[in-house]
Amino acid sequence: MLSYSFSIYDLELFLLILVRVSCFVFICPFFSMNNTPRRVRAALSIFISALMYAGVTPAETVNFDSEVGYAIIIIKEAIAGLLIGLSANICTTIFNFAGTVADMETGLSMVQVMDPSSRQQISITGGLYNYVFSLILIASGMYRYLLGALADTFTLIPVGGVNFNVQGLKETVVVFLMDYLLIGFRIILPIFATMMMLNAILGVMAKVSPQMNMFAIGIQLKVLTGLTILFLTVSLMPKGADMVFTEMKKIMVSVVSNLM
Repeated sequence: MLSYSFSIYDLELFLLILVRVSCFVFICPFFSMNNTPRRVRAALSIFISALMYAGVTPAETVNFDSEVGYAIIIIKEAIAGLLIGLSANICTTIFNFAGTVADMETGLSMVQVMDPSSRQQISITGGLYNYVFSLILIASGMYRYLLGALADTFTLIPVGGVNFNVQGLKETVVVFLMDYLLIGFRIILPIFATMMMLNAILGVMAKVSPQMNMFAIGIQLKVLTGLTILFLTVSLMPKGADMVFTEMKKIMVSVVSNLM
């Protein structure tokens, strides 16, 4: 028969690791998709926690005086896992922003589709960008980096050693918001620049030939031109995903450094 024994300290340590891992898994990209069953995510969290427990040994023991002290440590570990996962998840919203602006420029802003991963209405171009991003994330093995980053946090931030630098976290959010707009506009720059040129041409034609209904013509031209540019710039999506991945790594490093 299989006989395995463990101390109460081992159980307490494993539960703290499980809290951080489960909070990370339930909010980080790829693992937190709503079309993934919750039981699968829970089983994955337990499996990853077991690996973390076997491979990561805390430098110091977790000290607490009472049940309240242990509960406070659990809350800290949960917030740490949520912040680390959220720092990676919010970077994926850049594609939704880029797709929304692109649809506004091409006249497709009223077209909404259901995203099965988030169960929310998103723009059609944003949905395309999200699917391409998910495929690149899987093909490039970015999910392994996310798990590796989570494992590294147990070395940098021992269990029970979470310290919140609120000012540093605020600065991280401000920096992300600036990069959010910059990267989003860089992704849709071909469509945005082409639509600006098209609007200028339509404005000149409206002055030259006022008898023509440029409003009706412009709607059709914007849709046709926008879809053409979108088709021609599909090959640039890996570079856009690389910018998002780089931003994701940067934000995760910044968040972890403010939790040490």
